[in-house]
Amino acid sequence: MATTKSVPAKNATKKPSGNTGKMKDSEFHEFFVDELKDIYWAEKHLVKALPKMQKAATSEKLAAAFEKHTKETQKHIETLEQVFEQLGEKAVAKKCDAMQGLLDEADSIISDTEKDTFTRDAGLILAAQKVEHYEIATYGTLRTFAETMGHDDVASLLQKTLDNEKDTDEALTGIAGGFVNDKAAQE
Repeated sequence: MATTKSVPAKNATKKPSGNTGKMKDSEFHEFFVDELKDIYWAEKHLVKALPKMQKAATSEKLAAAFEKHTKETQKHIETLEQVFEQLGEKAVAKKCDAMQGLLDEADSIISDTEKDTFTRDAGLILAAQKVEHYEIATYGTLRTFAETMGHDDVASLLQKTLDNEKDTDEALTGIAGGFVNDKAAQE
């Protein structure tokens, strides 16, 4: 007669989905909120920088992508405000040195390239994708932090923003590979 071993269910060790209440006062929770403040600052400054990038773009398609992302970034700000509210925290921005550096670099690209050139557009796409990759890394990590602490509603909101940032990055890649890089190489 064969004996069968008892195998625990796959989700047997899964963490509880609800916040236990202990996390709110933990150092990890405080760090999480501090990083939310950082990305909040980043989004608030990006929403001001994108119209400048839109105006500097040569390609109408790239300009339209910047215009679209300006509207999306405004929604990201509103989503972060919802996150703060769900956490019982005040929505306060803390200067994000990384985003400041990325936006300064975008300004440099605009000033270092000739107006109405696809070289400028290629540079603008480079600058924008650096921003997107920073945001993808940040939102992905913050989503994971939220999941770890049992903030499932917050994690869901952060995931939606993360998905949008990835879509924007893919759209920029499509514009670059579709025609901007080829036209820049011919200038």
